[in-house]
Amino acid sequence: MEESNDYLEIAGRKIKSRLMVGTGKYASFEETKEAIEQSGAEVVTVAVRRVNITDRSKENLLDYIDPKKYLILPNTAGCYSADEAVRTAMLAREAGVSDWVKLEVIGDEKTLFPDNVGLLEATKILVKEGFIVLPYTNDDPIMAKKLEEAGAATVMPLGAPIGSGLGIRNPYNIKIILQQAKVPIVVDAGVGTASDAAVAMELGADAVLMNTGIAGAKDPIKMAIAMNYAVKAGRLAYKAGRIPKKLYATASSPLEGVIE
Repeated sequence: MEESNDYLEIAGRKIKSRLMVGTGKYASFEETKEAIEQSGAEVVTVAVRRVNITDRSKENLLDYIDPKKYLILPNTAGCYSADEAVRTAMLAREAGVSDWVKLEVIGDEKTLFPDNVGLLEATKILVKEGFIVLPYTNDDPIMAKKLEEAGAATVMPLGAPIGSGLGIRNPYNIKIILQQAKVPIVVDAGVGTASDAAVAMELGADAVLMNTGIAGAKDPIKMAIAMNYAVKAGRLAYKAGRIPKKLYATASSPLEGVIE
């Protein structure tokens, strides 16, 4: 059972689905389109530097993803400096794609961990330029707070390294980030299967963003459906409130009132 009033709000925009998806690594644009539809996602990220979304004279991803139906979220994947990320975001806006941006400033080519110094710098610049900034960061509560204070519309801490499929490696840091945040928190990167998405939502995350977990599956369409269910289930479980963990068993049927 879904609650009609349980929506995610970012920068004044109400979003029903708490699953956000990427568009990389699919076998074709047709498969990308089908996976997005089956995921139920409303927010779709697109790597400006890797996929054509600006030249309408060539095959264009936006021919398959209707901007009237989805919120297209350009991302700065592949950028290794604040200046590079800012230029990429500007390019997407000038092409008429969006003034929203999933901001990535990568600090290491092997691990793809964020460069948080460059990320904070780019966030401040883009916020001043009128962008709605959703920065991808490490699971660092201090940096999450600094990004929020810099004007980020959400903060997107990683669950694990990009494309690793390791799931939520540090739930305790994610929990701290959630407890102190005044903006939505979206767990981004590292989700490998449906249970990982459910765990993120059960922790209290406002949403989960993923790409490889769906696109890299043996059957991306089935995995998109599974992730759709997992995010909904995790959200409902979080709102329901789990029972406390105990070392010993507790009888599910109490003895009080039983006739001997």
